[in-house]
Amino acid sequence: MKGAEMILVTGATGHLGANLVRGLLAEGREVRVLVRGEAGPALDGLAVHRVPGDLRDPEAVGRAVTGCEEVYHCAAQVSTANGGKREIYEVNVLGSHHVLAAAWRADVRRVVVTGSLSATGWRRGVPSTEEDLFYPFGQHTPYTVSKVLMEHECAKAAARGLDVVVATSTAIIGPHDYLPSRMGRLLLDFANGRLLAYVPGGFEFVSATDVVAGHLLAMRHGSAGRKYLLSTQYHTVDEMLDLYGEVCDRPRPRLRVPPAVMSGVARAVAPALSLLVPHHEPRLTPAAVGFLRSQRRADCSRAVSELGYRPTSVARAVEQAYACFARRGLIGRRRAVVPPPLRARLPRRRPTGPS
Repeated sequence: MKGAEMILVTGATGHLGANLVRGLLAEGREVRVLVRGEAGPALDGLAVHRVPGDLRDPEAVGRAVTGCEEVYHCAAQVSTANGGKREIYEVNVLGSHHVLAAAWRADVRRVVVTGSLSATGWRRGVPSTEEDLFYPFGQHTPYTVSKVLMEHECAKAAARGLDVVVATSTAIIGPHDYLPSRMGRLLLDFANGRLLAYVPGGFEFVSATDVVAGHLLAMRHGSAGRKYLLSTQYHTVDEMLDLYGEVCDRPRPRLRVPPAVMSGVARAVAPALSLLVPHHEPRLTPAAVGFLRSQRRADCSRAVSELGYRPTSVARAVEQAYACFARRGLIGRRRAVVPPPLRARLPRRRPTGPS
């Protein structure tokens, strides 16, 4: 690929976007980013072309897309709460519609759109694949519904003739987490001694390195109109906290709150919290507890076989996340040292997907 080709990244200040931009720059690519308001530290010191604008503004999106050869649409309003439905819809659905329409008009070679595992169908105890149909009549968060509708926008654009690929992310862990994400906040709480209890469960996690690699591979080798699940490994919460404990040199909290109890508490306090702190999402919403209880798994065999995707290590991603937080001064001085490699390694997933 020619180094002079311009690439647009939306959501460049988010966890995925900040890592993706760095990956593209490391390859010598010319990167343009659509930025709403202040970019904050996520883009500090990076040689990117900034275009101010909002996904909800089709003219701003058009200006950002024009002249780009490729587009990575990573931006999304992420939430496990039930509030903010209008903003979630406008950003995730209407915003995606604007990006895809602008890409079609500008004759962009390919658009890779970031999907969510929550918008993929599943059956308890069976790893999800790209072919599993989403069940629309369950209890879903506005975010989940918006990501399903976003995939519909991708399908409509593909039918119109746009080359679009969906790269579906699971729970990301790794460096350059500037918001930070839910897992990043959990690591900070653990490292700073603020995590006194936890809820057991499990989920699919993807290292920032792997999810970036998956997006790059989807751009280069994906089939138009296809969807690819990207994960590194399924871990229980206990296993993740053991990894956190190795890095932070702290024991796992002794208090293990049953999911049913935590779910009841979360449902009870959610209405009051939405009134008292409407712009702050709690650590554990009812939906977040539900995701942990579901213990969803993902089969990334399609990405492995069609893209050449090779999952690496969640343990390494935890190390990188901790080191990045420490460098930024977000971990107390007693703990703010870059850790040695983890001594205890959990089993790595085989490339063909979870067992």
